[in-house]
This record gives sequence, structure tokens and C-alpha cells, in this order.
Amino acid sequence: MRTKLIVAALAAAGLESLAMPAFAAKPDPDLLEKLAARLEKLEARNTELEKEVKTLKTDNEKIAKGLDSERISQYEPELTARLKAVEQDTLSMKKSSKVIEALDGLKAGASLTTVAQKPSGFPHGTKDGSGQLSYRADATIELPLEAVGDVEHKLFGHFRMGQGLGLNTPFSNLGHFASAPNATAFRASGSNPDDSVAILAQAWYQASIPLPFGGFKPHSREKLELTFGKIDIFGFFDQNAAAGDESKQFLNSVFVHNPLLDAGGEVAVDANGFQPGFIGAYVNETNKAEPWKVSLGFFGAGEQGASYQKSFDSPLTMMQVEKQLKLFGGLNGNYRLYGWHRGDVVELDGVRKAGHTGFGISVDQRIGDGINVFGRYGKLTSGELPFDQALTIGTEINGSYWGRGGDAIGIAGGWMKASSAYRKAGGSGCLAGDSDDSGACDSADTGFFSFSPSGAEKLAEIYYRFRISPQFDVSPDFQWIGRPGANRGADSVKVFGVRANVAF
Repeated sequence: MRTKLIVAALAAAGLESLAMPAFAAKPDPDLLEKLAARLEKLEARNTELEKEVKTLKTDNEKIAKGLDSERISQYEPELTARLKAVEQDTLSMKKSSKVIEALDGLKAGASLTTVAQKPSGFPHGTKDGSGQLSYRADATIELPLEAVGDVEHKLFGHFRMGQGLGLNTPFSNLGHFASAPNATAFRASGSNPDDSVAILAQAWYQASIPLPFGGFKPHSREKLELTFGKIDIFGFFDQNAAAGDESKQFLNSVFVHNPLLDAGGEVAVDANGFQPGFIGAYVNETNKAEPWKVSLGFFGAGEQGASYQKSFDSPLTMMQVEKQLKLFGGLNGNYRLYGWHRGDVVELDGVRKAGHTGFGISVDQRIGDGINVFGRYGKLTSGELPFDQALTIGTEINGSYWGRGGDAIGIAGGWMKASSAYRKAGGSGCLAGDSDDSGACDSADTGFFSFSPSGAEKLAEIYYRFRISPQFDVSPDFQWIGRPGANRGADSVKVFGVRANVAF
């Protein structure tokens, strides 16, 4: 284009010279040579520009063709490869961001608990039993799901494995009312002692629905919680802040849960301690400092019901009312009242009856910055068990009072009253060491005994939790069982133990 303009300018200059008068000066030859040389340079540059444009056009076509493919090739222009690499990195970051967003609120935990115990003073003057060692490992995960409107919901999973039954043999062995001196002991379905099988202990879904329906969620102070799946019933009923975690607090199951529900077997769980169930709960947080809650649960119970075979034939029904209170200058306390009914139960005399009914109370209350007291009471109002009433009380005291803020000491006592049906039937059992893994007396042994029960079995436990690190603590533990199985002639039983717990 520029060349054409120069030629046109020269032509115009020539015409102008023709139109000039005869006396005008002649054109300078040097000037024409310079203009010609300049013109040649311009034409050469124009040729180079045309080549460059053609090259750019070719490169642009290669880039466009390369971008049409997701693959990165060594024959592509460097710019294409770099653009694709950046694009892939960006996509990877977006995917990671979506995964992180999806996992927002994820909660996970893991723990390992090892317990060593040594009993002393078996009833009827028999020899002391050998010490027992056990371990249990737990892993939990709580995954929130994407909200549906105002409804929040989540999934919960719990895996458990372990070895060693500890001293948790039926009352016929130690002579006591089936409480577990080592509530942490676990062996999947009572399988071979050499097996260490991991099981899916819990798997449940929970939806939290703000009330009233269709209301403005930020202003809602009430909600409906619906939970179903494979459940540990004690995560929803009979909770207690001072006596509810056998891996850190009291070891004997009498102090971990209501004795009637646990040692008495009223919850009727499967061989691993869990069962299918459905729970509906109404939560009222109008007063956020002192909320209250009403829960109603239905659970598969019994040998078949808890193992997903005949879960609807004789279910366990539980209802609980709980209230949080601020007492003693604003210190937190939890008060729970509950009742249960279980149908189609085999009684002590071997006759199948309509069912059992009972009620219980669970209380924990702080009375100081580092003192938490608790109490539980249970009574069987219909049906037969070896004991029909149970009372446990105790306290946990924080180590801050003696300059060890991470430590704690726990002291508890229990009382389990023998039922009239058990007293009439008379107690019986086998001497220590004469039972097999299932707790049944060996037919070849002569250690079988009987007695006339009366009164109540008494228990006590004390532990000291020594904190080594935020994740690791060790707890020496001592338990005493007086009048085991409500047998007046039985010697008291002592259990010495130590527990190590690592939790994250």
C-alpha cells in the first residue's frame, strides 16, 4: 500500500514538472536515484512483511487446530502446549476445590484403647483368675450432605475391630450380675480369639428439619431430627457427660450405661453391640442456654431382631425427655428421663412372656469448674431379670486442682438389687476358671454351685487418668465387687487394671 502511494506521488511530481514553464529547473538525478533506492527497500520490506503475515497465519491455524484437541503433542506450537497445560492445571484446581467444598464439615476420628486387668478374690475360695489383655480400635466419620432446601442431613459411619474379651464373662464365672469389668473389650461376634476382624459397627443417616415447616430458617429455634440405620442406642439414649466413655472414664459397664439396659440386657443388641433402629426427635432451642429434647426410638432387638432377621417381631421401644439446665452459678447440667418396652422375652424360668417394661434416669451436673457429678437409676416395672433395680453415682474431678489440668480422677459406686424372681429361683453358677469362652460351665467340671441370693450386689470403681500428651493418656483402675450376684456367702472380687488410650 505504501509503495503504491509513493508511485502515485512520483507520478504526480512528474506531471507537475511537465506543467511547469520552460524556464523551470530540471529534476535532480541524485534525488531520483535516492527515491528509487528507497522504493526498492520499501518493496523488499513489504515482501518480508508478507512472509511474516503468512507465517503468523500458518501458526495461528496450527494453534487453533491444536486447541481443538485435548491432547498435548510435541508437534504443536509451544504456545498451544503451554495454554493446554495451564488449562489442565486450572481444571484440576477447580476439581480439587469442588471436592474440598463437598467435604466441608467432614469430621473424622480414630482411637486405640488397650486394657490389662488382673482379678483377685474369686467367690467360694477358688483360685484367682489369670490376667487378661485386650485392645479395641475405632474409626468414625461424619459426612454432611448437600442441603435440600432448609433441610440439613448427614451420614455417619463407625468401624470397629479388636481382640480379647477381658474379664467380661457371664455372672456364672465371677459370680456377679453380668456387668463387664472391661467395657472396652471387643471381639467381632465372639469369633476365634486369633481373629481380629473389622466390622461396620454403625451406619446411619440423619436429617434435621427446621420448624415450623416452610418457616424462615435463620429465625427457627425448633427442629425435627430423623435418624435411621445401624445404631449404637447409647449414642441417643441414657447419655451422660461424666460416665459414658469407657475409653477415658469408668471401665465397668455398670457405670458406663444404665445397668438394666446394658448388664441386664434390656437393649438386646446383636453379638457386636449394635442394632437397627429408627429415631425421631423434637429439639427446642427457644432458650439456647437451656434447650430441651424429646426422642422416640424403635429398634430391632433380640437374637434375630438385632441382626436384621425378624426386626419387627419384638422391637424395643424407647422414649426419652432431656433438659439442659444452668445451675450452681451457670454451670451446665443434663437431666434425662426415659422409659422402654421390649416384647416377647424369655424369662428366668424359661417361659416366653409378653415383654419387659422399665424406666431410668440419667443426670450429670457440674458443681465446680473441675467437678462433674453423675447419677443413674433404673427400675424394671414389668418382667424378670436377675436384678430389677440399679443405682449408680459418682464424680470426675479435674486435675487442675493439683496443677495437672489434663488429668482427672473418677470415683463411683453402684447398687444392684436382686429381683424377687431371682431370689425365688435361687442363684447358680460355675467356679472361676470352669467356664468356656461363652461363659457356660464345662460339663466335665464339678465346679457348679448354687446359693440363695438376697439383698443387692455392690460395686465401686476408682481411676486416675494421667495425660501424657493431648492424644495419649494412661489410666490405672481399680474395681471392687461386693456380694457378687447378691450371694451373701461370696467373697468380694477385686480387679486391678491399667488402660492406655490414644485418640485423634
